[in-house]
Parts: sequence; structure tokens; C-alpha cells
Amino acid sequence: MPRPPLDGLIDDLYYLEGAPPYARLTLPPSPSALLIVNLGAPFRVRAAADIETAEYDDGCVITMPTRAFEFGYPFRTRSVGVHFKPWGPASFLPMPAAELCDRPVTLEQVWGRPAVAELRDRLASAPGPHEMLTLLEEELMRRLCETSGLGLVRRMSGVIAATGGAVAIGDLSAAAGVSGTHLAQRFKELIGVTPKRLARTYRFTSTVFGIDPAEPIDWGELAHGAGYFDQAHFGHEFRAFTGLTPTRYLEVRRRFLREHPGHVLDSWPLPAD
Repeated sequence: MPRPPLDGLIDDLYYLEGAPPYARLTLPPSPSALLIVNLGAPFRVRAAADIETAEYDDGCVITMPTRAFEFGYPFRTRSVGVHFKPWGPASFLPMPAAELCDRPVTLEQVWGRPAVAELRDRLASAPGPHEMLTLLEEELMRRLCETSGLGLVRRMSGVIAATGGAVAIGDLSAAAGVSGTHLAQRFKELIGVTPKRLARTYRFTSTVFGIDPAEPIDWGELAHGAGYFDQAHFGHEFRAFTGLTPTRYLEVRRRFLREHPGHVLDSWPLPAD
């Protein structure tokens, strides 16, 4: 966990090394953004079916997604990274988050080639993971900048998160004391999506994280408990977020659990079909 004030923007810093459980993993959308500093062989990311797979050597930045991403890993991978809160990247980006929605960019495009090369060299020569994460935290502290409108977006996003996405967007703008149009514009600029889309993502993610793949699932009861209109609506959301039906998703989760019990990546990344 990073120290203040980064802890208001970031969920965690992480170090990842080893052989991936599968050559390709699907990452469904969640209320989170991602920065990766790559220290190993290049990895590949496919942002959507209609976007070509791109290779990333230095690393990449992904603002909060609205569709599933597919990651293709080398035989062994090594990186450090940041799991941002949805609004977190805005304080480190030279462009509005909306410009990057569902379109990952290289780290060089965000911070420039000389700076990224120097950072990667320092990280690669650090004696261990703890020192590497300390270096990354220091880099983030150095690059942190004031962002107009961030306080409003953070407060309203906090309300959305606290309710698991079950909040009326009209009530949200009223509580903020701004018009719905102004609130949506600020969210788009700093997160990349509207408050309504963020609420959908929080609701779906919290619902899926509540699933125990080792136990029988009553999909109708699950959908009702999560506040979906009916099971059909829930199934539509499932396909929109994961590309899978609920039953197919459960099969894939159980496959991961069976083939890699206790793996650090179990629960959200899925083996790509």
C-alpha cells in the first residue's frame, strides 16, 4: 500500500514475476485502472475484438476499461505495476482519461522515452521487490500533480463504491450540487467513463466477487440479490462484461481453480478461450 497522498489514488503497488498459468488471460472490466512497468520480455494486449493486438516492451497504461482485455504473456514475465482507483491515473496523465478509454498506451507515450528508460534501468538494478516498489512509489510521488475537479469525482465515486453501484445518478448530481451534465463531463475527463457506467461496473464486480465457484450457484437468486431487473438482464450484463454466459464463466473459473489451486491470479483473470 502506498503512503499518503498516493493512497487516495492507488489501491496497491505490486511486483509480478514468474511463469503465467496460461499464455493468454482475459481481464474483465472492473472499477480499477492499471500501470505496468515491464522488466521482462514484451507482453501483448488486445483491448477488444475490433482492435488489433499490440505488443508492449516498456509497459503500458490502461484507464478504467468498459470491455474485457486479453493479455498475452511470454514464457516468463517480470514487471512492477500500479492498481489505481478509477480516478487515480488522472493525476499522472498528460491527456484526459477519456482519450485512453479502452485504448491502452505505452508508458513512453505517457512519460516519455528517456524518463521511462531511466526508470526501468533503476528498477531492474534494484536488489529486491521491496526496493523496486519503493522506487516506483517515489517516482509516482515525484510525478503527482494537482488535478482540477478531482475532489468532486473522488467524493461521488466514493458514494458509488459504498453502495456497490446501487445509487441513482440523479441523486448523485443533486448531492454534489452540480448538473448531471457537468458531473458526467468531469467523470469522463478524469476517469474515462460516466457515473452511470462506473456504477454498472461496481455493481457487476461486487456481484461476481461474491461468487464461490466451488459451490452451486442459483443465478436467479444472485441476480435478484444484486438488484438486477431479472435473470435475463443479469445474463446480458455478464456477456457484456466478460464475453461469457454466467454458466460458461463458472466453468472457466472452476477450470482455473482445478488446474492452479491457490494461484495468486485466481478470481478475476480468466483463461482466454
